[in-house]
Order: sequence, then structure tokens, then C-alpha cells
Amino acid sequence: MLYQWRFLTIHVCVFVASLFAYLLRNTIYAIVLHMISKTKKAKVIKEVAIHDKDTGSPEVQISILSRRIEELASHLKKNQKDNHSRRGLLSMVAKRQTHLKYLQKKNVRRYNAILKKLDLKK
Repeated sequence: MLYQWRFLTIHVCVFVASLFAYLLRNTIYAIVLHMISKTKKAKVIKEVAIHDKDTGSPEVQISILSRRIEELASHLKKNQKDNHSRRGLLSMVAKRQTHLKYLQKKNVRRYNAILKKLDLKK
């Protein structure tokens, strides 16, 4: 009887481990799929950066989010049933909107400039 339990627990552990590996592999694939490359990100940052090492200004964050939104939107046009990515897209749009509201409140001139540069509607 004890041997049977050990045999069963070993099979359950192997199954759980293989399931975990499968989920991890697919999750990593999904994460890599929706990231922009370092070169694209550097190019986007260079276009709107205020100074040399600018990575945190609202303009840079808005432009990076806009680029990620564009790529994810093109992915969703091909994969209409990918609801998990659609949820991520909606959260990115909300973050971008938050950054835009902040910039509009702090500096309207910079806000209008970034809207024009990224060709965003308001």
C-alpha cells in the first residue's frame, strides 16, 4: 500500500513539474512577444528626450508606452481572441492617459508638443 502511494505522489509531482514548465515557457514567450527591443526603445527615447540621460520624463514614458501600444495593437489585429494581451493593452492605454493628464496639468506647452510629435488625438 505504501509503495502505491509513493508511486502516485511521484507521478503527481512529475505532472505538476511538467505543467509548471509548460506554463512558464508560454508566459516567457508572451512577455518577450510584447516587449520592444533595446534598439527600438533607445531610438524612441532619443527622439523625445529632454537631456542625455533622460529616461523618466513624462514625454519619454508616453512615447515608450505609445510604441508598445502600437505593437500590441498590431498583434491583437492578428490574434483577436488574445484577451490577456487585450487587458494589458487597456492598462497601457490607461497609464499613458495618466501621464498625459499629469503633463497637461504641469506644462501645457510640453503636453501639446508631445501630442503633435506622437500624432495623438485629444
